Amino acid sequence: MQELLTRARSAKAAVASLSPQQKNAALAAMAQSLLDEQDAILAANRQDLEKARGTVSDVMLDRLALSPQRIADMAKGILEVAALPDPVGLLLDSHTRSDGLLIEKVSVPMGVIAIIYESRPNVTSDAAALALKAGSVCILRGGKEAFSSARAIVDALRRGLTKAGVTENAINLVTDPSRDSAAALMKANGYVDLLIPRGGAGLINACVQNATVPCIATGTGICHIYVEQSADLSMALSVLYNAKTSRPSVCNAAEVLLVDRAIAPLFLPMVRQALVDDRKAEGLIPVQLRLDETVSSIIEGVPAGTQDFDTEFLDYTLAIRVVDGIEEAISHIAEHSTGHSEAILTQTEEAKRRFTGAVDSAAVYVNASTRFTDGGQFGLGCEMGISTQKLHARGPMGLRELTSYKYIITGNGNIR
Repeated sequence: MQELLTRARSAKAAVASLSPQQKNAALAAMAQSLLDEQDAILAANRQDLEKARGTVSDVMLDRLALSPQRIADMAKGILEVAALPDPVGLLLDSHTRSDGLLIEKVSVPMGVIAIIYESRPNVTSDAAALALKAGSVCILRGGKEAFSSARAIVDALRRGLTKAGVTENAINLVTDPSRDSAAALMKANGYVDLLIPRGGAGLINACVQNATVPCIATGTGICHIYVEQSADLSMALSVLYNAKTSRPSVCNAAEVLLVDRAIAPLFLPMVRQALVDDRKAEGLIPVQLRLDETVSSIIEGVPAGTQDFDTEFLDYTLAIRVVDGIEEAISHIAEHSTGHSEAILTQTEEAKRRFTGAVDSAAVYVNASTRFTDGGQFGLGCEMGISTQKLHARGPMGLRELTSYKYIITGNGNIR
């Protein structure tokens, strides 16, 4: 680990000095290298899948699995990052004092960015591409479930860098997937300029509580859908269905449904029909409904436990509660949300105004699915993660969020 940290730090100046053209050429070579080495990457991924099968859920296996299409999408994502404006060297602010001293605020690379993540191989290429475009070196520490896949991907990316004449040490993979390596990154002061954990609550909390290097909390998403009494129920059902079932293993999937008491007798049977009965009839995995006492009196499901409204299920499970109006919905979200994404379904401007003003999350939706909280969907290119904190970055973290800034002051012999 010490050797890796030293290599990464030694590459920092070279990567920071790359021109936009050099970075884009390197990204293009990285994307092509992924495609050229597809067979080796898929073979490594099969090893990971074999080891994981029987130990993780089918939903998590899907997160781990690669295919030719997913590798093509990874390469496409890298090229999309290359096409974005360069975030380094931007003049963010400027003013000249009365004595002629020019003070400029300019965006600069972060330096060395370490990313600790779990079982999604595409994060490997996304993180490497974003860090390079932002002029930074990256250190990637993936989970043991995806280690063979990550190593094959990084090998391909580093070969792409070499072909483009860029130091391969711009991208570094931690080969020890134990907790010791994660702990070492958390305390790598003087080597790591920013630590980003991407994963479950356990990983994120461990980094936030133990890191002595700067750390951004990302990812955990207890996302709420609130169906207000004026909502178009057909639209509400469509949004809920997408937010819960399109990809339940990701952080922007809905985990909690709040329904106004006035429409609960009409809307809840529609929810049960669409998420449970219809999915069963279509041969799809039905959603398990965890119900509060009022909901249980209207539809069938599993009684909600004490932790069900504080759980990121990442599976086909949905907690449902009936609320007495918008203020109770806002209070519930304030108590149970992780600050990721929340949505209201409504047809009134007053409910929209109240909800968007009072709900303190990184992304607040009106009549739309929470599944849009994503760097690509927001036009940022692929993302480094979803920040659920407020300092430095909030929401999807694209290129701008991976830079810092410094002041450049130009005078003519000015003294104070």
